[in-house]
Amino acid sequence: MEKIFNDTQVAFALKTDTELERAYFLFKMIDNEPLVRIGTAVTNFALKAHLPVESLIRVTVFDHFCGGTTEDDCLSVVDKMFTKGVSSVLDYSVEGKEEEEQFDAALQMTLKTIEFAKERKAIPFAVFKPTGLGRFYLYEKIGEKQPLTIEEQKEWNRVVARFDLICRTAHDKDVALLIDAEESWMQDAADELVTEMMRKYNKKKAIVFNTLQLYRWDRLDYLKKLHNQAKVEGFYIGMKIVRGAYMEKENNRAEEMGYPTPICESKLATDQNFYQTLNYMMDNLDMMSIFAGTHNEASSYKLIESMQNKGIAKNDIRIWFGQLYGMSDNISYNLAKYGFNVAKYLPFGPVRDVMPYLIRRAEENTSVAGQTSRELNLLKIERQRRKQNK
Repeated sequence: MEKIFNDTQVAFALKTDTELERAYFLFKMIDNEPLVRIGTAVTNFALKAHLPVESLIRVTVFDHFCGGTTEDDCLSVVDKMFTKGVSSVLDYSVEGKEEEEQFDAALQMTLKTIEFAKERKAIPFAVFKPTGLGRFYLYEKIGEKQPLTIEEQKEWNRVVARFDLICRTAHDKDVALLIDAEESWMQDAADELVTEMMRKYNKKKAIVFNTLQLYRWDRLDYLKKLHNQAKVEGFYIGMKIVRGAYMEKENNRAEEMGYPTPICESKLATDQNFYQTLNYMMDNLDMMSIFAGTHNEASSYKLIESMQNKGIAKNDIRIWFGQLYGMSDNISYNLAKYGFNVAKYLPFGPVRDVMPYLIRRAEENTSVAGQTSRELNLLKIERQRRKQNK
């Protein structure tokens, strides 16, 4: 299996020459950190000032990283990817909303994506973010064990009811459900809520999945505690494992507020944490299901190797590999070619509302060492290959 991720013909088979050029141009831009910072500031200003930039954003960064503005928009992308064996996770990527009506809209959208998933083999998971269903401040307050006012308690009861309706619907329709992780200072409340959902709806298998951000040094301990609880209470554990997405924010807040950072001391320590957690889950597959969300080739090889060593079938339903749409196609499509379970997160939503998500993606790409240059190098190789074959 060594070096399967270098096959650019497989990686970019679905891209037209024009799309390949656009991807190359985009990653060239993202590779330039000052440009990303300036572009981000200009984009934010233009959107706030209601300048007509949406069509420009749509044909460049949006169409590369998103499936469309509505869930129906995404279906042609879903079907196209599935011709190569790559599944989709429809991700309503509207962030930073704080009003009840928007939480209810996110609830309805998530229920709709569960319905989509039930009807289509190409969509094996639904997904949502905890703060899509309730205010960040509430999660934070509960996590800090502060008493809620009567009004806040009512508000929190509505958050719990939204969680429960989504998880119950996923259970009844037999659709696996990924719940994303967010900042550490709101995560305790989300973890408690997701554990409660696992206890209720994971009695026969993993339907509800929580997310472990493994740049946090305390997450493996959390998983071990949860495992002990699951053994006693008789439920299955679903976990998406990722390295994490809020590192700068986490470190800055810890420094400002004078507490030890929850982030591992180095990239190496994060990698070790990731592998230890992966090994722990692989050793306990009788009770656990894994969604390995990673753009890291070494991590993907490690999981393949572990599956081979344990004699686990490539398409074992308890193990999925996941990447984001528009990134690491060399991993996704080559894994699918060899028969592994692979799903791409496919973000969608109105262009304006999805911009915070897209900006985070661009910033993340500039901060992950080597990510963008790897993408660029693969695109370069494929451009040359196509030119030679013309």
